[in-house]
Amino acid sequence: MKKSAGILPYKTENGELYVYLGHLGGPFWKRKRRSWGIIKGEVEEGENDLEAAKREFFEETGKRLDGEFLDLGETKTSNKILHIFALQTDLDTDIRSNMVHMEYKGRILEFPEIDAAKWFTIEEAKEVILEAQKVFLERLQQLV
Repeated sequence: MKKSAGILPYKTENGELYVYLGHLGGPFWKRKRRSWGIIKGEVEEGENDLEAAKREFFEETGKRLDGEFLDLGETKTSNKILHIFALQTDLDTDIRSNMVHMEYKGRILEFPEIDAAKWFTIEEAKEVILEAQKVFLERLQQLV
């Protein structure tokens, strides 16, 4: 089974927990309510999960992260295992994502893998995050 790893940045302001999510790019996600997610990607051969998570975060946002990561553990989706780490930080939402190519309605389209980033309160995030990733928000709340 394939494995993906990602990073969930978080911060606290005025006693409220915020998380940093990426909006999935491309036409399929344009009008979907649950179209925000933890920035992540597949673990490549020879990488450990945290190295993969840092690489993917950089590829999809243009931002390098380092610091003391919290391990939020793993969960299994229908086709892969997700391993997520959290990092307390205060990033801006200006991103530079890598581009992906996909066939859509008979045409090859090019679009950013992540087309926006945004800080959400933890409660707002629970309403917009991909359902399979919601468990990581709950785990983060228990740890911080």
